Amino acid sequence: MNTIFRKSMLSVAGLAFAGGVFAGPIAAHANPVDGKPVAVAVQSAAPKPQGDQSHITLNDEQTANVKAIIAATKKAGLPERAAVISIATSLQESKLENLGHLGDANDHDSLGLFQQRPTSGWGTPEQITDPAYSTTAFLKGLRQVDGWQDMALTDAAQTVQVSAYPDAYAQWEQQATDLVAQHWNS
Repeated sequence: MNTIFRKSMLSVAGLAFAGGVFAGPIAAHANPVDGKPVAVAVQSAAPKPQGDQSHITLNDEQTANVKAIIAATKKAGLPERAAVISIATSLQESKLENLGHLGDANDHDSLGLFQQRPTSGWGTPEQITDPAYSTTAFLKGLRQVDGWQDMALTDAAQTVQVSAYPDAYAQWEQQATDLVAQHWNS
């Protein structure tokens, strides 16, 4: 029995020694535990804007439309990223102007901030030219896009809008991001 006990103890000691030999070099370079929090790099939730960025100076009406888009986004219970996508889309479609029928310059029957079309089922002309309604309609479409939160802005916007210029939304991402940062909590 002494022999069995002794062999067992030697085996355990041998394993402990081997573990120390292999783990020792790694442990020797590790920082000792001192109870301080460790800083961890976290990737930003929003992707970096793609390509060259455009910027326009906004007037009071355009700023009011930014605030209306943000309010509708909050009311829908969606995060800031949804507001960024919405504002960038509206910047591309109408420069944040609530456009009525433009006569010969009109793209079919497109109206409002998002250039939505009554004949495509977006709503009546009165609804589409209401910033809260048109934003809510856009957000409803955005919610139906699987993975929109992690998509490039231009891909998410294009999936909802089905534009002839699918990459054009990307140029407004920085300004839209800045506008949301400026007005989200105001």
